[in-house]
Amino acid sequence: MIAPSRQAKIEYGDFQTPLDLAKLVCQKLGGLGVAPDVIIEPTCGIGAFIEAAAYQFSKTKTIIGIEVNETYLEEVRTRKSNFPAQERVTLKQENFFDFDWKGLLKENDGSVLVIGNFPWVTNSQQGMIGGTNLPDKANFQNHNGFDAMTGKSNFDISEWMLIQVGDWFQNRKGYLAMLCKTAVARKFLSHLHANKKGLFRSAVYGIDAKKHFGASVEACLLFCEFDGASHNYDYDVYESLEATEHNRVGHRRGMTIRDLDTFERLGNLFGTSEMKWRSGVKHDCSEVMELAERDRVLVNGAGEKVDIESTYVYPLLKGSDVANGRIKTTNRFVIVTQKIVGEPTNTIKHLAPKTWKYLESHAELLDNRKSRIYQDNPRFSIFGVGGYSFAPYKIAICGLYKKLEFSLVGEIKNKPVMFDDTVYFLSFDTEEEARKTLYFLLTQSVKDFFSSMIFWDEKRPIKTSILNSLNLQKPQTAQVLRLFEKKPRTRARK
Repeated sequence: MIAPSRQAKIEYGDFQTPLDLAKLVCQKLGGLGVAPDVIIEPTCGIGAFIEAAAYQFSKTKTIIGIEVNETYLEEVRTRKSNFPAQERVTLKQENFFDFDWKGLLKENDGSVLVIGNFPWVTNSQQGMIGGTNLPDKANFQNHNGFDAMTGKSNFDISEWMLIQVGDWFQNRKGYLAMLCKTAVARKFLSHLHANKKGLFRSAVYGIDAKKHFGASVEACLLFCEFDGASHNYDYDVYESLEATEHNRVGHRRGMTIRDLDTFERLGNLFGTSEMKWRSGVKHDCSEVMELAERDRVLVNGAGEKVDIESTYVYPLLKGSDVANGRIKTTNRFVIVTQKIVGEPTNTIKHLAPKTWKYLESHAELLDNRKSRIYQDNPRFSIFGVGGYSFAPYKIAICGLYKKLEFSLVGEIKNKPVMFDDTVYFLSFDTEEEARKTLYFLLTQSVKDFFSSMIFWDEKRPIKTSILNSLNLQKPQTAQVLRLFEKKPRTRARK
Protein backbone atom coordinates (compact mmCIF):
# COMPACT_ATOMS: atom_id res chain seq x y z
CA MET A 1 0.00 0.00 0.00
CA ILE A 2 1.28 3.47 -0.87
CA ALA A 3 1.49 5.62 2.24
CA PRO A 4 -0.46 8.90 1.86
CA SER A 5 1.34 12.20 2.28
CA ARG A 6 1.34 13.97 5.67
CA GLN A 7 -1.11 16.58 4.35
CA ALA A 8 -3.41 13.87 3.05
CA LYS A 9 -3.32 12.17 6.44
CA ILE A 10 -4.30 15.43 8.13
CA GLU A 11 -6.96 16.25 5.55
CA TYR A 12 -8.65 12.88 5.85
CA GLY A 13 -8.16 12.59 9.62
CA ASP A 14 -6.18 9.48 8.83
CA PHE A 15 -6.12 7.28 11.93
CA GLN A 16 -6.51 3.79 10.46
CA THR A 17 -8.10 1.39 12.94
CA PRO A 18 -5.88 -1.57 13.94
CA LEU A 19 -7.51 -4.92 13.22
CA ASP A 20 -7.20 -6.09 16.83
CA LEU A 21 -9.17 -3.05 18.05
CA ALA A 22 -11.82 -3.56 15.35
CA LYS A 23 -12.22 -7.15 16.53
CA LEU A 24 -12.61 -6.06 20.17
CA VAL A 25 -15.29 -3.55 19.14
CA CYS A 26 -17.23 -6.15 17.15
CA GLN A 27 -17.01 -8.62 20.02
CA LYS A 28 -18.36 -5.95 22.35
CA LEU A 29 -21.27 -5.30 20.00
CA GLY A 30 -22.06 -9.00 19.92
CA GLY A 31 -22.15 -9.00 23.72
CA LEU A 32 -24.61 -6.09 23.59
CA GLY A 33 -26.99 -8.15 21.48
CA VAL A 34 -26.32 -6.37 18.20
CA ALA A 35 -27.38 -8.58 15.28
CA PRO A 36 -27.83 -6.44 12.15
CA ASP A 37 -29.12 -7.45 8.73
CA VAL A 38 -26.87 -4.90 7.05
CA ILE A 39 -23.50 -3.44 8.07
CA ILE A 40 -22.23 -0.18 6.56
CA GLU A 41 -18.81 1.32 7.10
CA PRO A 42 -19.07 4.82 5.57
CA THR A 43 -15.30 5.54 5.60
CA CYS A 44 -13.79 2.06 5.60
CA GLY A 45 -10.14 2.96 4.94
CA ILE A 46 -8.06 -0.23 4.73
CA GLY A 47 -11.05 -2.25 5.97
CA ALA A 48 -10.31 -3.34 9.53
CA PHE A 49 -13.96 -3.09 10.53
CA ILE A 50 -15.10 -4.79 7.31
CA GLU A 51 -12.85 -7.75 8.11
CA ALA A 52 -13.72 -7.90 11.82
CA ALA A 53 -17.46 -7.64 11.08
CA ALA A 54 -17.28 -10.42 8.48
CA TYR A 55 -16.00 -12.78 11.18
CA GLN A 56 -18.17 -11.56 14.07
CA PHE A 57 -21.54 -11.22 12.35
CA SER A 58 -21.92 -14.46 10.41
CA LYS A 59 -25.69 -14.02 9.97
CA THR A 60 -25.48 -10.51 8.50
CA LYS A 61 -26.65 -10.58 4.88
CA THR A 62 -24.79 -7.56 3.49
CA ILE A 63 -21.58 -5.74 4.43
CA ILE A 64 -20.85 -2.49 2.58
CA GLY A 65 -17.63 -0.50 2.68
CA ILE A 66 -17.46 3.05 1.30
CA GLU A 67 -14.11 4.82 0.89
CA VAL A 68 -12.89 7.86 -1.05
CA ASN A 69 -9.28 6.66 -1.29
CA GLU A 70 -8.85 4.09 -4.11
CA THR A 71 -5.47 2.98 -2.73
CA TYR A 72 -7.12 1.97 0.51
CA LEU A 73 -9.86 0.07 -1.34
CA GLU A 74 -7.24 -1.91 -3.24
CA GLU A 75 -5.78 -2.96 0.11
CA VAL A 76 -9.20 -4.26 1.21
CA ARG A 77 -9.76 -6.06 -2.08
CA THR A 78 -6.50 -7.98 -1.73
CA ARG A 79 -7.71 -9.40 1.61
CA LYS A 80 -11.38 -9.78 0.80
CA SER A 81 -11.05 -13.30 -0.63
CA ASN A 82 -10.02 -14.52 2.84
CA PHE A 83 -13.13 -13.13 4.56
CA PRO A 84 -15.83 -15.66 5.52
CA ALA A 85 -18.74 -15.52 3.05
CA GLN A 86 -16.85 -12.80 1.19
CA GLU A 87 -19.64 -12.53 -1.40
CA ARG A 88 -21.57 -10.51 1.22
CA VAL A 89 -18.97 -7.73 1.03
CA THR A 90 -19.44 -4.83 -1.39
CA LEU A 91 -16.84 -2.07 -1.75
CA LYS A 92 -17.45 1.32 -3.37
CA GLN A 93 -15.21 4.30 -4.03
CA GLU A 94 -17.32 7.29 -2.98
CA ASN A 95 -16.98 10.49 -0.97
CA PHE A 96 -19.07 10.58 2.22
CA PHE A 97 -20.08 14.18 1.55
CA ASP A 98 -21.39 13.49 -1.98
CA PHE A 99 -22.73 9.96 -1.74
CA ASP A 100 -26.45 9.12 -2.01
CA TRP A 101 -26.88 7.57 1.43
CA LYS A 102 -30.68 7.69 1.33
CA GLY A 103 -30.63 5.66 -1.86
CA LEU A 104 -28.28 3.06 -0.34
CA LEU A 105 -30.41 2.72 2.79
CA LYS A 106 -33.57 2.38 0.72
CA GLU A 107 -32.00 -0.49 -1.23
CA ASN A 108 -31.19 -2.45 1.95
CA ASP A 109 -33.99 -3.65 4.20
CA GLY A 110 -33.82 -4.65 7.84
CA SER A 111 -31.78 -3.38 10.76
CA VAL A 112 -28.56 -1.53 9.98
CA LEU A 113 -25.29 -1.24 11.88
CA VAL A 114 -23.21 1.78 10.91
CA ILE A 115 -19.70 1.12 12.18
CA GLY A 116 -16.30 2.68 11.76
CA ASN A 117 -13.94 5.49 12.57
CA PHE A 118 -14.73 8.91 11.12
CA PRO A 119 -11.92 11.47 10.48
CA TRP A 120 -10.35 12.99 13.59
CA VAL A 121 -9.90 16.48 12.18
CA THR A 122 -11.62 19.85 12.60
CA ASN A 123 -12.86 22.21 9.90
CA SER A 124 -10.31 24.85 10.98
CA GLN A 125 -7.45 22.34 10.57
CA GLN A 126 -8.78 21.62 7.07
CA GLY A 127 -8.81 25.33 6.31
CA MET A 128 -5.20 25.79 7.40
CA ILE A 129 -3.96 23.18 4.90
CA GLY A 130 -6.43 24.09 2.14
CA GLY A 131 -8.22 20.76 2.55
CA THR A 132 -11.42 20.06 0.62
CA ASN A 133 -12.62 16.97 2.47
CA LEU A 134 -15.40 19.03 4.10
CA PRO A 135 -19.17 19.37 4.21
CA ASP A 136 -20.75 22.61 3.03
CA LYS A 137 -19.83 25.30 5.56
CA ALA A 138 -22.66 26.22 7.88
CA ASN A 139 -23.15 27.13 11.52
CA PHE A 140 -24.90 23.81 12.13
CA GLN A 141 -24.41 24.09 15.90
CA ASN A 142 -26.56 27.26 15.93
CA HIS A 143 -24.06 29.37 17.90
CA ASN A 144 -25.02 32.98 18.38
CA GLY A 145 -23.11 35.67 16.54
CA PHE A 146 -20.57 36.41 19.28
CA ASP A 147 -19.77 32.72 19.91
CA ALA A 148 -19.45 32.01 16.20
CA MET A 149 -17.07 34.96 15.76
CA THR A 150 -14.86 33.94 18.68
CA GLY A 151 -14.26 30.42 17.47
CA LYS A 152 -17.02 28.26 18.92
CA SER A 153 -18.26 27.49 15.41
CA ASN A 154 -15.13 25.39 14.83
CA PHE A 155 -16.16 21.74 14.82
CA ASP A 156 -14.87 18.23 14.30
CA ILE A 157 -15.74 16.83 10.88
CA SER A 158 -16.76 13.60 12.64
CA GLU A 159 -19.37 15.51 14.66
CA TRP A 160 -21.05 16.69 11.47
CA MET A 161 -20.87 13.18 9.98
CA LEU A 162 -22.35 11.60 13.10
CA ILE A 163 -25.28 13.98 12.96
CA GLN A 164 -25.96 12.91 9.37
CA VAL A 165 -25.86 9.25 10.38
CA GLY A 166 -28.18 9.93 13.31
CA ASP A 167 -30.74 11.29 10.86
CA TRP A 168 -30.65 8.02 8.90
CA PHE A 169 -32.15 6.21 11.88
CA GLN A 170 -35.09 8.45 12.67
CA ASN A 171 -37.53 6.20 10.84
CA ARG A 172 -35.85 2.82 11.10
CA LYS A 173 -34.23 0.56 13.67
CA GLY A 174 -30.51 0.23 13.81
CA TYR A 175 -27.22 0.70 15.57
CA LEU A 176 -24.30 3.11 15.51
CA ALA A 177 -20.83 2.06 16.70
CA MET A 178 -18.17 4.68 16.00
CA LEU A 179 -14.68 5.34 17.29
CA CYS A 180 -14.26 9.06 17.93
CA LYS A 181 -12.98 11.66 20.35
CA THR A 182 -14.85 11.45 23.65
CA ALA A 183 -15.78 15.14 23.40
CA VAL A 184 -17.31 14.49 19.96
CA ALA A 185 -19.38 11.59 21.30
CA ARG A 186 -20.67 13.81 24.09
CA LYS A 187 -21.62 16.59 21.67
CA PHE A 188 -23.43 14.14 19.41
CA LEU A 189 -25.43 12.66 22.28
CA SER A 190 -26.30 16.18 23.41
CA HIS A 191 -27.48 16.91 19.85
CA LEU A 192 -29.81 13.90 19.93
CA HIS A 193 -31.24 15.11 23.23
CA ALA A 194 -31.62 18.74 22.12
CA ASN A 195 -33.37 17.74 18.90
CA LYS A 196 -35.45 14.97 20.51
CA LYS A 197 -34.21 12.31 18.12
CA GLY A 198 -35.44 8.79 18.70
CA LEU A 199 -32.92 6.91 20.87
CA PHE A 200 -33.45 3.60 22.66
CA ARG A 201 -30.11 3.27 24.46
CA SER A 202 -26.54 4.56 24.28
CA ALA A 203 -23.17 4.16 25.95
CA VAL A 204 -19.57 5.38 25.75
CA TYR A 205 -16.59 3.05 26.21
CA GLY A 206 -13.13 4.53 26.66
CA ILE A 207 -10.27 3.35 24.45
CA ASP A 208 -6.53 3.91 24.71
CA ALA A 209 -5.94 6.25 21.76
CA LYS A 210 -2.21 6.46 22.54
CA LYS A 211 -1.87 2.69 22.33
CA HIS A 212 -4.00 2.11 19.25
CA PHE A 213 -3.43 5.32 17.25
CA GLY A 214 -0.44 7.07 18.78
CA ALA A 215 -2.73 10.02 19.50
CA SER A 216 -2.75 11.95 22.79
CA VAL A 217 -6.50 12.48 22.94
CA GLU A 218 -9.41 11.13 24.96
CA ALA A 219 -11.21 8.71 22.64
CA CYS A 220 -13.98 6.17 22.89
CA LEU A 221 -16.38 3.78 21.23
CA LEU A 222 -19.72 5.52 20.88
CA PHE A 223 -22.63 3.08 20.82
CA CYS A 224 -26.26 3.95 20.08
CA GLU A 225 -29.34 1.85 19.40
CA PHE A 226 -32.17 3.63 17.57
CA ASP A 227 -35.78 2.58 17.32
CA GLY A 228 -37.38 5.75 15.97
CA ALA A 229 -39.74 6.12 18.95
CA SER A 230 -37.90 6.05 22.30
CA HIS A 231 -36.34 9.11 23.90
CA ASN A 232 -33.86 7.71 26.40
CA TYR A 233 -31.03 10.23 26.58
CA ASP A 234 -29.23 9.21 29.77
CA TYR A 235 -26.20 7.09 28.96
CA ASP A 236 -23.51 5.05 30.70
CA VAL A 237 -19.80 5.81 30.51
CA TYR A 238 -17.25 3.01 30.96
CA GLU A 239 -13.50 3.45 31.28
CA SER A 240 -12.82 0.71 28.73
CA LEU A 241 -14.44 -1.92 26.53
CA GLU A 242 -13.87 -4.47 29.30
CA ALA A 243 -15.06 -2.34 32.25
CA THR A 244 -18.25 -3.25 34.11
CA GLU A 245 -18.50 -0.25 36.43
CA HIS A 246 -19.84 2.97 35.00
CA ASN A 247 -21.28 6.37 35.80
CA ARG A 248 -24.50 7.81 34.46
CA VAL A 249 -24.42 10.88 32.25
CA GLY A 250 -27.51 12.84 31.30
CA HIS A 251 -29.10 16.18 30.63
CA ARG A 252 -30.72 18.17 33.41
CA ARG A 253 -31.74 21.84 33.68
CA GLY A 254 -30.09 22.74 30.39
CA MET A 255 -26.75 21.19 31.38
CA THR A 256 -24.94 18.01 30.42
CA ILE A 257 -24.23 16.24 33.72
CA ARG A 258 -21.16 14.01 34.03
CA ASP A 259 -22.27 12.29 37.25
CA LEU A 260 -26.04 12.14 37.57
CA ASP A 261 -26.03 10.36 40.93
CA THR A 262 -23.99 13.10 42.62
CA PHE A 263 -25.84 15.89 40.86
CA GLU A 264 -29.22 14.56 41.94
CA ARG A 265 -27.98 14.25 45.52
CA LEU A 266 -26.82 17.88 45.56
CA GLY A 267 -29.40 19.32 43.20
CA ASN A 268 -30.67 21.75 45.85
CA LEU A 269 -27.53 23.82 45.24
CA PHE A 270 -28.52 24.48 41.65
CA GLY A 271 -29.89 27.90 40.79
CA THR A 272 -29.02 31.43 39.77
CA SER A 273 -27.52 34.34 41.68
CA GLU A 274 -27.12 38.06 41.19
CA MET A 275 -23.40 37.46 41.66
CA LYS A 276 -21.96 36.22 38.35
CA TRP A 277 -18.70 34.59 37.37
CA ARG A 278 -16.96 36.60 34.66
CA SER A 279 -14.02 35.90 32.36
CA GLY A 280 -10.87 38.00 32.15
CA VAL A 281 -9.77 40.59 29.62
CA LYS A 282 -9.68 39.71 25.93
CA HIS A 283 -7.52 41.89 23.67
CA ASP A 284 -5.95 39.50 21.10
CA CYS A 285 -2.72 41.49 20.93
CA SER A 286 -0.42 40.53 23.80
CA GLU A 287 2.63 41.95 21.99
CA VAL A 288 1.22 45.46 22.47
CA MET A 289 -1.30 45.27 25.31
CA GLU A 290 0.66 43.19 27.81
CA LEU A 291 3.73 44.60 29.52
CA ALA A 292 6.40 43.20 31.82
CA GLU A 293 8.38 45.12 34.44
CA ARG A 294 12.13 44.62 34.19
CA ASP A 295 14.45 46.68 36.37
CA ARG A 296 11.59 49.11 37.02
CA VAL A 297 11.05 49.61 33.30
CA LEU A 298 7.98 48.41 31.38
CA VAL A 299 8.70 46.31 28.30
CA ASN A 300 6.15 45.04 25.75
CA GLY A 301 6.02 41.67 24.00
CA ALA A 302 8.34 42.90 21.26
CA GLY A 303 11.02 43.82 23.80
CA GLU A 304 10.45 47.59 23.42
CA LYS A 305 10.69 49.88 26.42
CA VAL A 306 7.34 51.50 27.13
CA ASP A 307 7.02 54.89 28.80
CA ILE A 308 3.34 55.59 29.43
CA GLU A 309 1.11 56.91 32.21
CA SER A 310 -0.12 54.47 34.85
CA THR A 311 -3.74 55.57 34.29
CA TYR A 312 -4.70 52.64 32.06
CA VAL A 313 -2.10 50.13 33.27
CA TYR A 314 -3.23 47.38 35.66
CA PRO A 315 -1.53 44.37 37.25
CA LEU A 316 -2.17 41.17 35.31
CA LEU A 317 -2.40 37.56 36.50
CA LYS A 318 -2.41 34.75 33.95
CA GLY A 319 -4.34 31.52 34.32
CA SER A 320 -1.15 29.67 35.24
CA ASP A 321 -0.50 32.23 38.01
CA VAL A 322 -3.94 31.67 39.51
CA ALA A 323 -3.73 27.88 39.19
CA ASN A 324 -0.35 27.75 40.89
CA GLY A 325 -1.03 30.23 43.68
CA ARG A 326 1.15 33.06 42.37
CA ILE A 327 -1.36 35.74 43.29
CA LYS A 328 0.31 38.07 45.78
CA THR A 329 2.51 39.94 43.33
CA THR A 330 3.22 40.11 39.61
CA ASN A 331 5.59 41.74 37.15
CA ARG A 332 2.99 41.55 34.38
CA PHE A 333 0.63 44.37 33.45
CA VAL A 334 -2.08 44.98 30.89
CA ILE A 335 -3.38 48.15 29.24
CA VAL A 336 -7.12 48.41 29.91
CA THR A 337 -8.50 50.94 27.46
CA GLN A 338 -12.14 50.85 28.58
CA LYS A 339 -14.21 50.55 31.77
CA ILE A 340 -17.07 48.87 29.91
CA VAL A 341 -17.37 47.23 26.51
CA GLY A 342 -18.09 49.77 23.77
CA GLU A 343 -16.96 52.80 25.78
CA PRO A 344 -15.32 55.49 23.59
CA THR A 345 -11.53 55.33 23.73
CA ASN A 346 -10.63 58.76 22.31
CA THR A 347 -10.62 60.21 25.84
CA ILE A 348 -7.29 58.42 26.35
CA LYS A 349 -5.77 61.02 24.02
CA HIS A 350 -6.46 63.74 26.59
CA LEU A 351 -6.19 61.84 29.88
CA ALA A 352 -3.05 59.89 29.02
CA PRO A 353 -1.41 61.31 25.88
CA LYS A 354 1.68 59.09 26.09
CA THR A 355 -0.56 56.00 26.26
CA TRP A 356 -2.52 57.17 23.21
CA LYS A 357 0.71 57.83 21.32
CA TYR A 358 1.92 54.32 22.21
CA LEU A 359 -1.32 52.74 20.97
CA GLU A 360 -1.20 54.76 17.77
CA SER A 361 2.40 53.72 17.16
CA HIS A 362 1.21 50.10 17.16
CA ALA A 363 -2.08 50.77 15.40
CA GLU A 364 -1.29 48.43 12.54
CA LEU A 365 -1.26 45.42 14.87
CA LEU A 366 -4.27 46.57 16.87
CA ASP A 367 -6.37 47.58 13.87
CA ASN A 368 -5.71 44.26 12.15
CA ARG A 369 -6.79 41.96 14.95
CA LYS A 370 -8.52 39.08 13.21
CA SER A 371 -11.57 38.59 15.40
CA ARG A 372 -14.71 40.24 14.04
CA ILE A 373 -15.71 41.36 17.54
CA TYR A 374 -13.41 44.38 17.13
CA GLN A 375 -15.20 45.58 14.02
CA ASP A 376 -17.66 48.44 14.50
CA ASN A 377 -16.25 49.11 17.98
CA PRO A 378 -14.09 52.04 19.15
CA ARG A 379 -10.46 51.93 18.12
CA PHE A 380 -8.19 49.96 20.48
CA SER A 381 -11.21 48.26 22.08
CA ILE A 382 -10.97 45.29 24.42
CA PHE A 383 -13.55 42.80 25.67
CA GLY A 384 -14.25 41.04 28.94
CA VAL A 385 -14.35 44.26 30.89
CA GLY A 386 -16.98 45.91 33.07
CA GLY A 387 -17.51 47.45 36.46
CA TYR A 388 -16.79 44.04 38.01
CA SER A 389 -13.23 44.18 36.61
CA PHE A 390 -12.29 47.05 38.94
CA ALA A 391 -13.50 45.59 42.25
CA PRO A 392 -10.74 45.38 44.88
CA TYR A 393 -11.33 41.73 45.83
CA LYS A 394 -11.90 38.75 43.56
CA ILE A 395 -12.27 34.99 43.86
CA ALA A 396 -10.57 33.43 40.83
CA ILE A 397 -10.09 30.05 39.18
CA CYS A 398 -8.40 29.04 35.93
CA GLY A 399 -10.67 27.24 33.47
CA LEU A 400 -7.85 25.29 31.80
CA TYR A 401 -6.57 23.29 34.77
CA LYS A 402 -8.02 19.99 35.88
CA LYS A 403 -8.57 21.01 39.48
CA LEU A 404 -11.17 22.92 41.46
CA GLU A 405 -9.05 25.43 43.37
CA PHE A 406 -10.36 28.89 44.18
CA SER A 407 -8.13 31.78 45.27
CA LEU A 408 -8.88 35.09 46.95
CA VAL A 409 -7.04 37.85 45.11
CA GLY A 410 -6.67 41.36 46.50
CA GLU A 411 -5.24 44.48 44.95
CA ILE A 412 -1.60 44.58 43.83
CA LYS A 413 0.26 47.88 44.12
CA ASN A 414 -3.01 49.53 45.18
CA LYS A 415 -4.75 48.68 41.89
CA PRO A 416 -7.36 46.03 41.11
CA VAL A 417 -5.99 42.93 39.41
CA MET A 418 -6.93 41.96 35.87
CA PHE A 419 -6.90 38.40 34.54
CA ASP A 420 -6.44 36.90 31.11
CA ASP A 421 -9.45 35.27 29.48
CA THR A 422 -8.61 31.78 30.78
CA VAL A 423 -9.58 32.92 34.29
CA TYR A 424 -13.08 33.18 35.75
CA PHE A 425 -13.78 35.33 38.79
CA LEU A 426 -16.31 36.79 41.20
CA SER A 427 -15.95 40.41 42.32
CA PHE A 428 -16.39 41.89 45.82
CA ASP A 429 -16.21 45.32 47.39
CA THR A 430 -15.13 44.01 50.80
CA GLU A 431 -12.71 41.36 51.99
CA GLU A 432 -15.26 40.01 54.47
CA GLU A 433 -17.84 39.30 51.78
CA ALA A 434 -15.19 37.66 49.59
CA ARG A 435 -13.93 35.41 52.38
CA LYS A 436 -17.41 34.21 53.32
CA THR A 437 -18.08 33.22 49.75
CA LEU A 438 -14.67 31.56 49.45
CA TYR A 439 -15.29 29.43 52.54
CA PHE A 440 -18.51 28.20 50.99
CA LEU A 441 -16.87 27.42 47.65
CA LEU A 442 -14.23 25.36 49.46
CA THR A 443 -16.79 23.04 51.10
CA GLN A 444 -16.80 19.46 49.84
CA SER A 445 -20.47 19.64 48.87
CA VAL A 446 -19.84 22.55 46.53
CA LYS A 447 -16.78 20.87 45.02
CA ASP A 448 -18.76 17.68 44.44
CA PHE A 449 -21.60 19.68 42.93
CA PHE A 450 -19.31 21.41 40.44
CA SER A 451 -17.40 18.21 39.69
CA SER A 452 -20.62 16.39 38.79
CA MET A 453 -20.92 18.75 35.80
CA ILE A 454 -17.29 18.98 34.75
CA PHE A 455 -15.87 16.76 32.01
CA TRP A 456 -12.21 16.74 32.90
CA ASP A 457 -11.08 15.52 29.47
CA GLU A 458 -12.10 18.79 27.82
CA LYS A 459 -9.53 21.43 26.86
CA ARG A 460 -11.25 23.98 29.13
CA PRO A 461 -13.10 21.80 31.64
CA ILE A 462 -14.25 24.59 33.98
CA LYS A 463 -16.80 26.92 32.38
CA THR A 464 -18.84 29.92 33.52
CA SER A 465 -22.05 28.02 32.75
CA ILE A 466 -21.06 25.47 35.40
CA LEU A 467 -19.81 27.99 37.95
CA ASN A 468 -22.92 30.15 37.55
CA SER A 469 -25.20 27.17 38.16
CA LEU A 470 -24.46 27.38 41.90
CA ASN A 471 -27.01 29.47 43.75
CA LEU A 472 -25.06 31.56 46.24
CA GLN A 473 -28.26 33.07 47.67
CA LYS A 474 -30.32 30.06 48.73
CA PRO A 475 -31.16 29.60 52.45
CA GLN A 476 -28.87 26.57 52.86
CA THR A 477 -26.03 28.66 51.47
CA ALA A 478 -26.53 31.30 54.15
CA GLN A 479 -26.56 28.58 56.83
CA VAL A 480 -23.24 27.21 55.65
CA LEU A 481 -21.74 30.68 55.51
CA ARG A 482 -22.78 31.37 59.10
CA LEU A 483 -20.70 28.35 60.20
CA PHE A 484 -17.62 30.19 59.09
CA GLU A 485 -18.40 33.64 60.47
CA LYS A 486 -16.64 32.78 63.73
CA LYS A 487 -13.43 31.77 61.95
CA PRO A 488 -10.49 34.08 62.77
CA ARG A 489 -9.83 36.63 60.10
CA THR A 490 -6.63 36.40 58.13
CA ARG A 491 -4.83 39.08 56.25
CA ALA A 492 -5.92 39.76 52.73
CA ARG A 493 -3.58 38.69 49.99
CA LYS A 494 -1.99 41.77 48.55
